[in-house]
Amino acid sequence: MNEKKKIKWRRLDNSAKLFPIVANRKFSSIYRMSVVLTQNIEPEFLKQAIDQTLEIFTSFKVCLKKGFFWYYLEDNEKEVILQKEETYPCRYMDKKANNGYLFKVTYYQNKINVEVFHALTDGSTAIEFVKTIVYYYLNLRYPNQFQEPFTYQKVQADTKNIEDSYLKNYEKHLHSKENSQKAYILKGKKLLPYQIGVTHGFISLKPVIKTCRRLKVTVTEYLTAVLIHTIYQQQKQTGSKKPIKVCIPVNLKNYFHSTTVNNFFSYMTITSNQKQIDLEDFDLILAFVRNHFKNKLQKQELAKTMAHTVRLGNSIYIRMIPLPIKKLILKLIYGEIQKYTTTTFSNLGKINFLPEYEPYVEQFFFIIGPEKAEKIKCTACSYGNHIVFSFASILQNNEIERNFFKFLEENGMPNTIVTNGVYDKSQTKLYPKINYLLMENVIEKIKEKKQEKNKIGWKERIKRKFHF
Repeated sequence: MNEKKKIKWRRLDNSAKLFPIVANRKFSSIYRMSVVLTQNIEPEFLKQAIDQTLEIFTSFKVCLKKGFFWYYLEDNEKEVILQKEETYPCRYMDKKANNGYLFKVTYYQNKINVEVFHALTDGSTAIEFVKTIVYYYLNLRYPNQFQEPFTYQKVQADTKNIEDSYLKNYEKHLHSKENSQKAYILKGKKLLPYQIGVTHGFISLKPVIKTCRRLKVTVTEYLTAVLIHTIYQQQKQTGSKKPIKVCIPVNLKNYFHSTTVNNFFSYMTITSNQKQIDLEDFDLILAFVRNHFKNKLQKQELAKTMAHTVRLGNSIYIRMIPLPIKKLILKLIYGEIQKYTTTTFSNLGKINFLPEYEPYVEQFFFIIGPEKAEKIKCTACSYGNHIVFSFASILQNNEIERNFFKFLEENGMPNTIVTNGVYDKSQTKLYPKINYLLMENVIEKIKEKKQEKNKIGWKERIKRKFHF
């Protein structure tokens, strides 16, 4: 008689612990990476490529399980589901519809999308995962075009390393002093429930590099300054005096020794206040941002922030609280923390594919799902001759996006804007037209759920929400 295969499990890394607790249909904790190829996608080859990639990235073959104190990851042997892109990006990942996987692959015409729940991994590992899928797909799609087909040895990530690098690099004696002032929250009417408006600006790379060299700043510093300047144009119309806070994710693998495929990142927050700096003057904003990056992007400063995060995640008081109560407490705490950030801006930097595959890849870009507090989230990366700056928003008004790209245009950086059709309700080059009748059905279901909630008491609602 065959022995039953033992199911393996592992703990979530220190950063990933929070994501399953706070994630819901309004805050998905999902980011998406997209690769545009020269020819339309052949789904049968793409499915094979995903399966081949999972043989390398075995740490992705997991599902999320609920423990007594924390969520954890368990082996998942189910089939990966490949679908056409038919909904808005970065939607909450339904476990049943996705066979329990914490990533999802969709395609549209010549574009491949890979969406990842942040509890699984960070952006640096996700890039390698996406690139590997593309390599295997192109090998299958064009079997006679490559003299040396893609092999495991060409993957840059150490796919076997699942250590918690936060704990490995944790220094107990370090302490971080964070600014405790609440941030300016973007204003405006929201889109329909679960609807996300995406705006990509394809910016010519050479003028951006030329401008940044002249001003002696990095591309990230320059784009952060433009973002602050643009947001301020909206803020001054509201009369708010709160600081504009831009959260910048930092890849800790660039500062500490780590080859883990798990999360290993931190944050740096740029706090710009009209009382301290004239936000009408772009040059002053740029100088302020450059100085902040210089001071905060130091190993010791990042170690302080990391120590603060690890200390909270490993507090004996938090660890010993049962998960249902922990969810209730941490949701309330996180709801308050969200008020301290205006937006997030993540720059992946330059994306490179192996030289023999580059002729088949037209573009690479990514987005992060927005949320209730951070109604707009921003991302950037460069590939080929373009930097792609992307906005993902739940606001009906896209004035900030238009003003951002207008500023770049006026300062000698031409760009082409492509959206997902939310603002003009049309099919675009990169996105399908969403079935709005389906959206109406979703809204009706939401109304029905609200009516059902009104029929039951608050005690029963808490039991259902937090699984008591």
